[in-house]
Amino acid sequence: MNAALAAAAALVALAFSLSTLDRWLRRRRPHELAWTVSLALFSLGSFALWWAEADGWSLGVFRLFYLAGAVLNVPWLALGTVYLLAGPQLGDKVRTWLVLLSGFSAGIVLFAPTRTGVSGDELPTGKDVFGVAPRVLAAVGSGVAAVVIIAGALWSAWRVWRGRVPSLGVPRTIAAPRQLAAGNVLIAVGTVVLSASGTLAGRLGKDRAFSVTLLAGIVVLFAGFLVASTHTRRPIVVLPDAAGAADGASGEAAA
Repeated sequence: MNAALAAAAALVALAFSLSTLDRWLRRRRPHELAWTVSLALFSLGSFALWWAEADGWSLGVFRLFYLAGAVLNVPWLALGTVYLLAGPQLGDKVRTWLVLLSGFSAGIVLFAPTRTGVSGDELPTGKDVFGVAPRVLAAVGSGVAAVVIIAGALWSAWRVWRGRVPSLGVPRTIAAPRQLAAGNVLIAVGTVVLSASGTLAGRLGKDRAFSVTLLAGIVVLFAGFLVASTHTRRPIVVLPDAAGAADGASGEAAA
C-alpha cells in the first residue's frame, strides 16, 4: 500500500510538472519555471520513496529522497510565490541565491557522513542518519519556505477577494477573481497537508502517514493550480492595486 501511494504521488507530481513546463514554454514567465523545477524535484523524491517502499531503503536512495523531497522542492515552489507577489526584480535576486543554496545543499546531503547504515523497509529519519548540517538545511528548506507559500497564498486570496491585485507593485489583469482566490486557498491547504505527516504518524505509522500526506498534499496543490489557472468565460476584470493604480494593467492571472 505504501508503495502504491508513493507511486500515485510520483505520477501526479510528474503530471503537475509537465503542466507547468508547458505553460512556461508557451509564456516564459519565471514563476512557472520555478514551479517546474520544484515539481520535478517533488517527482524525483516521490519516485525515490516509491523505489524504497517497493524494494527497500539504501543509503543512496535515502540521500536522493532527502535532498529532493526534504531540502530543495519547497524552496523552489516558494520562489514562484516570490515572483508572483514581489515581482521579477526581487524574484531574480532570490533565484540567484537559491541556485547557490541548491548546489551547496546537494554537496552536503549527497556526501555528508552518516551515523548509521540505511537498510530495511522502514523510512529512516534524518536525525538517525545525518549530523547537524543536512538536518538544518531540511528544516530551513521545508519550514521557512512553507511559511512563505502558505502566507503568500492566503494573503493573495484575501487581496483578490477584496477587489485588489494579489501582488504589490506588479499590475495584473485578473480573470475570474473568486476562482483565483479559491485556487490560492487550495494551494495553502495543500502545503499544510504536506507538513502533516508527523500528526498522522501515531495513528497510521510513520511510512503510511508520510505516503498519505504526500499524495493528498500534491493532489490538493494540483487542484489549486488548476482552479486558479482555468479561466471561465466571464468578462475579464481589471483590479486596482492598493494605491488604486489600475491604468495600463496587463498580463494574465496565474496560480
